[in-house]
Amino acid sequence: MSLIDYSVDGAIARIRLNRPKKLNAINGEMLDGLAAALDQAESDDNVRVVLLSGEGRAFSAGFDLDIGAPAGGESLAERTRRELRRDFDLIMRFWDCPKPTIAAVHGYCLGSSMEITAVCDITVASEDCLFGAPEVRFGSGIVCLILPWIIGLKHANELLLTGDDKVDASRAAAIGLVNRVVPADRLAAEADAIARRIAANDELAVRLTKQAIHRGMEIAGLRDALDQALQLDLEIETVNSGKSP
Repeated sequence: MSLIDYSVDGAIARIRLNRPKKLNAINGEMLDGLAAALDQAESDDNVRVVLLSGEGRAFSAGFDLDIGAPAGGESLAERTRRELRRDFDLIMRFWDCPKPTIAAVHGYCLGSSMEITAVCDITVASEDCLFGAPEVRFGSGIVCLILPWIIGLKHANELLLTGDDKVDASRAAAIGLVNRVVPADRLAAEADAIARRIAANDELAVRLTKQAIHRGMEIAGLRDALDQALQLDLEIETVNSGKSP
């Protein structure tokens, strides 16, 4: 059974995390599957919107990655660097996607999975959803430090430095992490309705408007800041593991 389900419904490409027994924790195989699904959506001229969701009790409990042993003369620090870059690049694929991206989240939306939803253009959450970034509690860093750009400095400081993983949906909406909160039984319908409204608009106008919004953020330094934060995450991961960065 595929861990990433991909289908096209009219102008909507649907990508669904499908590892429900592990609360859709994203492993290496799923990273590859998400990249392949985005490739398909981006190359399909009929697709106007990408809609991401999760099967089962949760959207995703985070990334479930094993860096593994280095091979072929590669040091452990080099392998760690390569794997963190791979994780970062996958998250940013949703930011860089030329087509609008929507995340529909429920249950749990934690860690780097939350970062994916943060870089999506629109996020709709069910009332039961919990958000958070517990990395610092376990000696890890943030792969994609997008939250200060999305929810502001003070909110990002509180969430990331405390390692809070119990931010409820109403709080997530109040700080700008999600656009809408709906009853769980309305989540799919609400996300679909937004996707269809976007898909009904002029394709060129939508694409260039998204490009203009992102260009403004990147002129302000977003991309450089995220790259530098990734280097600091590498230091956290290597030093705390007794490895040389």
